[in-house]
Amino acid sequence: MRTRRSLAALGLLVLGTLLSSSAFLQQQKATPEQRLDRFKNMSRQAEEKGLAEPFRGITTNGQVQPGLFSIRSTGVSTEPVRKAADTLLTSLSQEQRAKTRFPVNDDEWRKWMNQHFYLRQGVSFAEMNEAQREKTFGLLRTSLSANGLRLSRDIMRLNHTLGELNSNDFEQYGEWLYWITIMGEPSGREPWGWQIDGHHLIINYFVLGDQVVMSPAFFGSEPVVARSGKFQGAAILQDEQAAGLAMIRSLDGAQQKKAVSEAFKDNVTLDYAGIRATELTAQQRRDLLALAARWVNNMDNGHAKVKMTEVERHLDNTWFAWVGGMEDSSVFYFRIQSPVVLIEFDHQQPANLRHLAADPRAPNREHIHTVLRTPNGNDYGKDLLRQHYAQHPH
Repeated sequence: MRTRRSLAALGLLVLGTLLSSSAFLQQQKATPEQRLDRFKNMSRQAEEKGLAEPFRGITTNGQVQPGLFSIRSTGVSTEPVRKAADTLLTSLSQEQRAKTRFPVNDDEWRKWMNQHFYLRQGVSFAEMNEAQREKTFGLLRTSLSANGLRLSRDIMRLNHTLGELNSNDFEQYGEWLYWITIMGEPSGREPWGWQIDGHHLIINYFVLGDQVVMSPAFFGSEPVVARSGKFQGAAILQDEQAAGLAMIRSLDGAQQKKAVSEAFKDNVTLDYAGIRATELTAQQRRDLLALAARWVNNMDNGHAKVKMTEVERHLDNTWFAWVGGMEDSSVFYFRIQSPVVLIEFDHQQPANLRHLAADPRAPNREHIHTVLRTPNGNDYGKDLLRQHYAQHPH
């Protein structure tokens, strides 16, 4: 069974191409120099394709729905995040700061990719000393919830596990192969933000005053559970997987028939599919909000509450779609979509663990992709930034 995958689920904002089996084998046999040249070419081609058109964002009909987002006070301070960013920047060398600093409206926001081969900008954890790493985690700690920080760290650890499962290949996979960039000047008034980018972990975090937009955010792994090795016991997205399955099972036969569909890039038209929240019972509506909150709550608690209030405001125009089986061991895809949020969960085909898969061509539960997006032009806080520039020309 092949699940439906929108390009959002693949997490290729800079649109790349998944390696074919033959290309994957060719890559594994290449020398480090040959592999680097190949990765440079693939990264360049992906950027050219992904940035070929201006940002518009995710829409349901090709037109951005206006009036959804506004500059306002949330009452939730972002001062701890600003201070943490300043502390990190101060700890970096002049050369490191030069690599990690970009203007707030730079296309660097859009230059992220889930795949491991992409050659990223910024400063990597691998080139930081221990003190710098701790300050970088300090930035994540103030920006994310405890669960969001734990999820991020476990994804990094599982990337090390992936290296172990590939004959200790820590050139391509590893705990510290993640890059940080800072956009704009950390400020209490002016727009700025930060991005972490690496294999299966991407967070874009935009700040304007006390408002935060944390999307696109991509969380995934292969494997999703470390059954051996240095980080044995690390596991991610198991609760989200179970909650999605519980949601589809809570629907009656008629509701399931509507929810089940037949079986990305920044600018994509993705029409609503599945069952609308207006057709759910009161308990099912609460369950749907709770399922969405599993992704939103990865940001710090105060701003997560602000975002969930926004999500709840549009609950009547929220849709739940499902593709795949409903058994305990099934693989599946589901999405939650409204004018202000898009969440996707997808069991993927084996990619970097083909050699261990029972069927390299079939999706399995050891490779999961999830993504959180803000439709209608406000990924990366783009709509808020547009409004800010309209009010305060730069």
